Amino acid sequence: MIKAYFNRIFYLKTLGVIGGMSWESTSVYYRLLNQGVRDRLGGLYSARMLLYSVEFNEIVELQHCGNWPQAAAILAQAAQSLEKAGAQGLLIATNTMHKVADQVSVDISMPLLHIADSTAKAIVAQGYQQVGLLATAFTMEDDFYSGHIRSHYDIDVIVPDARDRGVVHNVIYNQLCQGVVEDESRQQYLRIIDSLSARGAQAVILGCTEIDLLISQADSDMPLFDSTALHAADAVDWMLGEGG
Repeated sequence: MIKAYFNRIFYLKTLGVIGGMSWESTSVYYRLLNQGVRDRLGGLYSARMLLYSVEFNEIVELQHCGNWPQAAAILAQAAQSLEKAGAQGLLIATNTMHKVADQVSVDISMPLLHIADSTAKAIVAQGYQQVGLLATAFTMEDDFYSGHIRSHYDIDVIVPDARDRGVVHNVIYNQLCQGVVEDESRQQYLRIIDSLSARGAQAVILGCTEIDLLISQADSDMPLFDSTALHAADAVDWMLGEGG
């Protein structure tokens, strides 16, 4: 029995997590990853992971001044540190910073578990072909996320109009990333979801890791795809040797 126990725990791969963007959402990832392993293996099992938490204000300033190469360099250094420390795979615990995922991947030999893949696979499994996207302005307005989903999974992605993109973005940075959850903002998000439905969206991606702090499937009749939960579930599969 003792031998079987050690064989089982040794089977868990070590996941490297780049977090802190924000730490609010990273705490959700930490809970989901550990709960996922425990639910699958039972008892006192938990996730085998290494966490590198960046300083978020530095990243935000680089985002808003458009210095993505420097932001990519910071994440690449974090990824290299995790790999040297023993990580076998990488998870970037944020949607927006997947804008630099390709640059980060170049500097490591371990696989990167892409959040858009986790989300899109769940959408395909449900048979949806046109979805809305709520995320930061960077994610909604650049093509690194919707383009990835469109080109790899043939799913059309609709984003809110300019005014509503501003609403979604401001709530994320000025409220959710600071641990502030307001019912008025929840109602605004639900209104925007309804507007995406009116434009043909069959479902909506919650494409920022903080949004699940504000709304959940219980708040809307529209099918919602929580990118954080889906990403974490894929990572659990990977740690248990069942993912790619």
